[in-house]
Amino acid sequence: MFGRGSAASGVQGQTDCQFCAGVAGFSPTSNITSYGVYGKGTDSAIGVFGDNNSTVIGYSGLFNGRVQVVGYLQKSGGGFHIDHPLDPENRFLNHSFVESPDMKNFYDGIVQVDGNGEAWVELPEWFGALNRDFRYQLTSLGVPSSLYVAEELTNSKFKIGGGKPKQRVSWAITGIRHDAWAEKNRPIVDEPKPTDERGTYLTPEAFGQPLSNGVIAKKYAVKAPAPRDESSREKLK
Repeated sequence: MFGRGSAASGVQGQTDCQFCAGVAGFSPTSNITSYGVYGKGTDSAIGVFGDNNSTVIGYSGLFNGRVQVVGYLQKSGGGFHIDHPLDPENRFLNHSFVESPDMKNFYDGIVQVDGNGEAWVELPEWFGALNRDFRYQLTSLGVPSSLYVAEELTNSKFKIGGGKPKQRVSWAITGIRHDAWAEKNRPIVDEPKPTDERGTYLTPEAFGQPLSNGVIAKKYAVKAPAPRDESSREKLK
C-alpha cells in the first residue's frame, strides 16, 4: 500500500475497538533487516511522528520490549516506571534518571582495606578507554578514618589509603565519556532556539501556557484528512 499526501495525511488509520490497530505493520521473520513499520526523514524532516494532546494520560508512542536508539536521544525528562516491589499488584514505583550536563558515567562499590589501611580498586580494562576527567568519593563504614586517594587512576585501578586496618570503604568514581561517538556528539548545554521555534514551548503547560503555544502544535501540527464517509462505504459493498 502506498499513500502520498500534499495537504493532508497520505495514509490514515482509525479504529474504535480495544486492542485493534488503525494501521498495523508486521514483520513475521527473524531477519533483522525486515521492518513492520518503516519511517525515514531526510535532512530535518521527521521519519515517524506520534502525538497525544494530553500531557497527563495516554501516550504518543508505546513500545513493549527492547528499544534501541542509534544516535542522540533528547527528552524533557525520564525515569523508570515499575510494579512496586512491596505491593506489585496495586501500586507503581517511579524514579527519575540521574542527569548531568556532561556525558557522565557513575561507578561505585565497597572494598575492604588491608592491615595497612590500603586497598586497590580495580575497574574493567575498558574503563580508561571509555572515561576521562575522574572524580572520586570515599566513605568510611563503621569507624572514622582519614581516607584519601593514595594513587589516582592508572591502568584501570586506583589506590585508597588512610583507612583503619580491615575496615570497609564505600567508594564512587565518575568519568566523562570520551569514546569515538561521544567525542563527535557532545550535547550543546545552553542552546538558543531556532528562529521558527521562538515564542513557543516544548512544555507550554509547565509555564501556564495553552497547548496551542507549544512547538509541537505550531510547527509539527498534522493535517488529518476528513473523517471517512461511512454511507459511501456501505454503497460500495
